[in-house]
Amino acid sequence: MEKFIVTGGAPLEGRIRVSGAKNSALPAMAAALLTQERVILHNIPRVRDISTMRSLLDEMGADSSLTHEDHGNRVEIEARKLLHPLAPYELVKQMRASVLVLGPLVSRFGQGRVSLPGGCAIGARPINLHLKGLEALGAAVKLEHGYVEARTARLAGTTFCFDTISVTGTENLMMAATLADGVTILENAAREPEIPDLAELLNKMGASIEGAGTDTLRIRGVAHLHGAEHTIIPDRVEAGTFLVAATITGGHLIIEGADPAHLAATIAKLKECGAVVDFDKSGSIEVTSPGALQSADVTTQEYPGFPTDMQAQYMALMTQVVGTSVITETIFENRFLHAFELMRLGADITMEGCRAVVRGKTRLTGAKIQASDLRASASLVLAAVAAEGETLIDRVYHIDRGYERIEEKLVRVGAKIRRISD
Repeated sequence: MEKFIVTGGAPLEGRIRVSGAKNSALPAMAAALLTQERVILHNIPRVRDISTMRSLLDEMGADSSLTHEDHGNRVEIEARKLLHPLAPYELVKQMRASVLVLGPLVSRFGQGRVSLPGGCAIGARPINLHLKGLEALGAAVKLEHGYVEARTARLAGTTFCFDTISVTGTENLMMAATLADGVTILENAAREPEIPDLAELLNKMGASIEGAGTDTLRIRGVAHLHGAEHTIIPDRVEAGTFLVAATITGGHLIIEGADPAHLAATIAKLKECGAVVDFDKSGSIEVTSPGALQSADVTTQEYPGFPTDMQAQYMALMTQVVGTSVITETIFENRFLHAFELMRLGADITMEGCRAVVRGKTRLTGAKIQASDLRASASLVLAAVAAEGETLIDRVYHIDRGYERIEEKLVRVGAKIRRISD
């Protein structure tokens, strides 16, 4: 098992480039199942979840290839025919986003069988809204032996309102509705930037989707979709992580390849703490930590609010500012596991249900810690880079799921991180 050894205490300075968004690339790859023609995707990040999705598509009988480009990868997928419209437990347990193949499978092939994801380190995250939506579209859904199976002769357009906002639920039903008869209206839909990115790809493939980026989507079903070529948006969570990296170390970073419009809530909160954030004509983001920073409370919300995927990184930052901050998590019920590891480094944090009270500024010192999930891993790396002495971070396979060799990027701007294996 691989680990990071981090020697902290130095400010980060220089330029750092953001990779493509994993959370946009995964549904885009699933969307390739909707056509027998080739789908070409650029700016695909080199992370474990992409490898898992490729393995899943290959397992079902699709042909895929991966080519390295200057920035990210190019992935080509051709699902001319499928041998097995099945997402097995062995792959789904590695990545919950595997459920995104269900909508495309049912819509194009009339059937799909996907293992139930089960729980995970940040909460249950059930897929009941995916299933209710598919039933509303006319699919017969049943649960047997740990798998969900959906079948239909052909899906039919409908109006469906999500009980709660679901990003993957919106993506799954949007893809399913592209080949349904008639018009589908999705209400209370997610508005995250990954939704318009997927809609843009689907429209390039011949779909008719309006309203992406708002809470109401209108999808007019078409008879078939064709191949397309598309470039994935930059990863807003990776960009936000680098913004915090500069701020927590008192450094100065220029973050290239990000989209500032996707980071408004994160940037606003960092400015409230005292960080200086500027933009240049090329779209790069420059962030400087000028001195003593002040605490600021935060509550996670659906986009365009403060993202839950930045909560752990923000908590690490709050350990190094002056004052007491309250972090309220409203999206997932069990997303404070990183707090216990931050406390091993010296953080003063108290959990009160869905709230964490962080008292800064505390002296962080190196220790042995372990990651519990993807974003928790990032928060521990940030804290370790800011801490005195040496920190050993175990189970870094979590961070490899969503960050493209984060240690190499951070080393290039002054961090001292080594990856080791047992």
